[in-house]
Amino acid sequence: MSIQAVLLPVFVLVGLTFGLLLWTSGARRGAAAGGDAKVRDIEMPLLFYILIALALPIRHADLVIVLLSWVFVVTRFAHAGIFVTSNNVQQGSMAWFASVLVLFAMWLYFALKILLLI
Repeated sequence: MSIQAVLLPVFVLVGLTFGLLLWTSGARRGAAAGGDAKVRDIEMPLLFYILIALALPIRHADLVIVLLSWVFVVTRFAHAGIFVTSNNVQQGSMAWFASVLVLFAMWLYFALKILLLI
Protein backbone atom coordinates (compact mmCIF):
# COMPACT_ATOMS: atom_id res chain seq x y z
CA MET A 1 0.00 0.00 0.00
CA SER A 2 1.35 3.45 -0.84
CA ILE A 3 2.08 6.14 1.76
CA GLN A 4 -0.47 8.35 0.02
CA ALA A 5 -3.23 5.75 0.33
CA VAL A 6 -2.48 5.16 3.99
CA LEU A 7 -2.24 8.84 4.94
CA LEU A 8 -5.17 10.21 2.91
CA PRO A 9 -7.76 9.29 5.58
CA VAL A 10 -5.51 10.92 8.20
CA PHE A 11 -5.42 14.13 6.16
CA VAL A 12 -9.19 14.10 5.71
CA LEU A 13 -9.77 13.63 9.44
CA VAL A 14 -7.26 16.36 10.29
CA GLY A 15 -9.18 18.64 7.89
CA LEU A 16 -12.40 17.83 9.75
CA THR A 17 -10.69 18.61 13.05
CA PHE A 18 -9.53 22.01 11.79
CA GLY A 19 -12.99 22.73 10.44
CA LEU A 20 -14.52 21.98 13.83
CA LEU A 21 -11.82 23.97 15.64
CA LEU A 22 -12.64 27.05 13.60
CA TRP A 23 -16.40 26.52 13.58
CA THR A 24 -16.60 26.20 17.36
CA SER A 25 -14.08 28.94 18.18
CA GLY A 26 -16.82 31.40 19.12
CA ALA A 27 -18.35 29.02 21.64
CA ARG A 28 -14.92 28.25 23.10
CA ARG A 29 -14.15 31.95 23.45
CA GLY A 30 -17.35 32.48 25.44
CA ALA A 31 -16.68 29.43 27.59
CA ALA A 32 -13.13 30.56 28.32
CA ALA A 33 -14.29 34.06 29.24
CA GLY A 34 -16.93 32.63 31.55
CA GLY A 35 -14.47 30.26 33.20
CA ASP A 36 -16.32 27.18 31.95
CA ALA A 37 -13.45 25.93 29.79
CA LYS A 38 -10.13 24.67 31.06
CA VAL A 39 -6.83 25.12 29.25
CA ARG A 40 -6.78 21.44 28.22
CA ASP A 41 -10.11 21.93 26.44
CA ILE A 42 -8.73 24.51 24.04
CA GLU A 43 -5.22 23.16 23.38
CA MET A 44 -4.28 21.44 20.13
CA PRO A 45 -0.66 20.24 20.41
CA LEU A 46 -1.74 16.67 19.70
CA LEU A 47 -2.18 17.53 16.01
CA PHE A 48 1.32 18.99 16.04
CA TYR A 49 2.82 15.90 17.67
CA ILE A 50 1.09 13.62 15.18
CA LEU A 51 2.36 15.61 12.22
CA ILE A 52 5.94 15.45 13.45
CA ALA A 53 5.60 11.75 14.31
CA LEU A 54 4.49 11.10 10.72
CA ALA A 55 6.95 13.44 8.99
CA LEU A 56 10.09 12.16 10.69
CA PRO A 57 10.05 8.46 9.79
CA ILE A 58 9.04 9.09 6.17
CA ARG A 59 11.69 11.82 5.85
CA HIS A 60 9.37 14.72 5.08
CA ALA A 61 10.45 16.94 7.97
CA ASP A 62 12.18 19.55 5.83
CA LEU A 63 13.18 23.16 6.54
CA VAL A 64 9.63 24.45 5.97
CA ILE A 65 8.25 22.02 8.57
CA VAL A 66 10.97 22.97 11.05
CA LEU A 67 10.44 26.72 10.58
CA LEU A 68 6.68 26.42 10.83
CA SER A 69 7.13 24.23 13.91
CA TRP A 70 9.02 27.03 15.63
CA VAL A 71 6.39 29.57 14.63
CA PHE A 72 3.72 27.25 16.05
CA VAL A 73 5.66 26.89 19.31
CA VAL A 74 6.04 30.68 19.60
CA THR A 75 2.31 31.19 19.09
CA ARG A 76 1.58 28.57 21.77
CA PHE A 77 3.93 30.33 24.17
CA ALA A 78 2.18 33.62 23.40
CA HIS A 79 -1.20 32.03 24.07
CA ALA A 80 -0.01 30.44 27.31
CA GLY A 81 1.55 33.72 28.43
CA ILE A 82 -1.68 35.60 27.85
CA PHE A 83 -3.67 32.88 29.60
CA VAL A 84 -1.55 32.89 32.77
CA THR A 85 -1.11 36.67 33.01
CA SER A 86 -3.86 39.00 31.84
CA ASN A 87 -6.16 36.28 30.49
CA ASN A 88 -7.33 38.88 27.97
CA VAL A 89 -9.81 36.88 25.91
CA GLN A 90 -9.39 38.98 22.75
CA GLN A 91 -5.59 38.72 22.78
CA GLY A 92 -5.73 35.05 23.74
CA SER A 93 -8.14 34.35 20.90
CA MET A 94 -5.82 36.05 18.42
CA ALA A 95 -2.83 34.02 19.63
CA TRP A 96 -4.91 30.82 19.54
CA PHE A 97 -6.16 31.58 16.02
CA ALA A 98 -2.61 32.32 14.84
CA SER A 99 -1.48 28.94 16.16
CA VAL A 100 -4.38 27.21 14.39
CA LEU A 101 -3.44 28.90 11.11
CA VAL A 102 0.21 27.92 11.42
CA LEU A 103 -0.65 24.33 12.27
CA PHE A 104 -3.14 24.22 9.40
CA ALA A 105 -0.43 25.51 7.04
CA MET A 106 1.91 22.78 8.29
CA TRP A 107 -0.66 20.06 7.68
CA LEU A 108 -1.58 21.44 4.27
CA TYR A 109 2.06 21.64 3.22
CA PHE A 110 2.74 18.12 4.52
CA ALA A 111 -0.36 16.66 2.86
CA LEU A 112 0.44 18.28 -0.48
CA LYS A 113 4.03 17.00 -0.34
CA ILE A 114 2.78 13.46 0.28
CA LEU A 115 -0.19 13.43 -2.08
CA LEU A 116 1.52 15.26 -4.95
CA LEU A 117 4.83 13.44 -4.44
CA ILE A 118 6.76 16.71 -4.14
